[in-house]
Amino acid sequence: MITFSIAIVLLILGYLVYGAIVEKIFGTDKDRKTPCYTCADGVDYIPMKTWKVYLIQFLNIAGTGPIFGAIQGILFGPAAYLWIVFGCIFGGAVHDFLSGMISMRENGASLPELVGKELGDRVRFVMRLFSLGLMIMVGAVFVTTPAGLLSSMTANWGFFGTPLFWSILIFSYYILATLLPIDALIGRIYPIFGIALLIMAAGVFGGIFINSGSMPEITEAFANHHPKDNLPLFPMLFITIACGAVSGFHATQSPMMARCLKNEKHGRRVFYGAMITEGIVALIWAAAAIKFADSLNVEGDTPYQKLLAIMAPEGKMNPAIVVNSICQTWLGPVGAVLAILGVVAAPVTSGDTAFRSARLITADFLHFDQSTIVKRLMLCVPIFVISGILMSINFDILWRYFAWANQTLSIFTFWAITVWLARRKKCFYITLIPALFMTMVCTAYITIDNNGLGLPQNVGYIIATAVTALLLGLFIYHYKKGLSAEGLK
Repeated sequence: MITFSIAIVLLILGYLVYGAIVEKIFGTDKDRKTPCYTCADGVDYIPMKTWKVYLIQFLNIAGTGPIFGAIQGILFGPAAYLWIVFGCIFGGAVHDFLSGMISMRENGASLPELVGKELGDRVRFVMRLFSLGLMIMVGAVFVTTPAGLLSSMTANWGFFGTPLFWSILIFSYYILATLLPIDALIGRIYPIFGIALLIMAAGVFGGIFINSGSMPEITEAFANHHPKDNLPLFPMLFITIACGAVSGFHATQSPMMARCLKNEKHGRRVFYGAMITEGIVALIWAAAAIKFADSLNVEGDTPYQKLLAIMAPEGKMNPAIVVNSICQTWLGPVGAVLAILGVVAAPVTSGDTAFRSARLITADFLHFDQSTIVKRLMLCVPIFVISGILMSINFDILWRYFAWANQTLSIFTFWAITVWLARRKKCFYITLIPALFMTMVCTAYITIDNNGLGLPQNVGYIIATAVTALLLGLFIYHYKKGLSAEGLK
């Protein structure tokens, strides 16, 4: 309990102290006109109230990530607390804030264009394909997941309780949310869901202090308690817990809100603040999962074994079981409703903004006007067709590669921001260090994991170190040579 409490305090202090430092380094300008005014189009560039933008940003980046990832991540023990706290403060929140603020300075440009401007046209091309593919993959995943959950709740409804029906319904909503002005559906629904997700987290937070059960402390030996005990803590922990610490997906979402913020001075509250909030949510669910499991009379000698018994009754992990059990046991009837919002509404709100982001990314690199719904349809139809095809692929396969692709995206973002800061003679170390760390993480993961190259751990670590050193060397070379106004070319 002591470690958990200190971790919560550190996250809050991170926003107040380090967030202010990062904001000062960037140099926000309260008198600078933002894109919602200079590029107003009534569709994507629309001034919105700051509290709404904050809640939309929070829900955009959150979804089920800080819940499901944290529940699985706590199986790595107290190291999960450390990663959530320090990863969020020094990595994820900096990543989200600077990508959002730089987008504001570039008229709300999407991530591939921002990265391409700093790292060159070749990287821009790769980023366009990579980001667009990731957004379509996320959209497909977050149709099948909530559709499956809803069908299990309505199995006796005949056709209206089938995965096909719910998939059609959810997909139809995605089409509307992608095509309509951002304040038509997203601006109205998201704040409600965002508040519900925060209320659920607050209720679970209270349950942690009221209910019995033990929790890991930092004095406990770091160990991997996953059923596959051959998985090394590095890099697996940093891939398992993405949302809540560092997630590349977030930088694809920030430009959407960069087009709606009315003043740069609100940037830290929206971008840095939403990420810190997500870190707190992740910390709450990590702690709640292990404490709840320890309070139950189920098979297992340790809290970790008990959590596995609840989460993977048939050998396949399903964190939704834990979410549902905690909400219903600790929060009662209200908790049951909140659990549905958490495991159903949250992924839906990630899916629709993923498709919207895909439209914006495509429109940016094609320089295609989006002022009419016909023109928006021209871009969206191919995106929806490809996504429909991907929905037929097994969810586990899609999600397996999403986890790696998501964190790899953060590498591109961190390096691009580092170059952006260096060109302006600002303190670039705040993103250089996270860029090096995430490069190590993702390279090690793809070389070691069986879904990647499956190489021996020592070999994977050597390759990861070499790749990281190479990128650092390239950056130092260009920095000493003098970065051009157009970044690395």
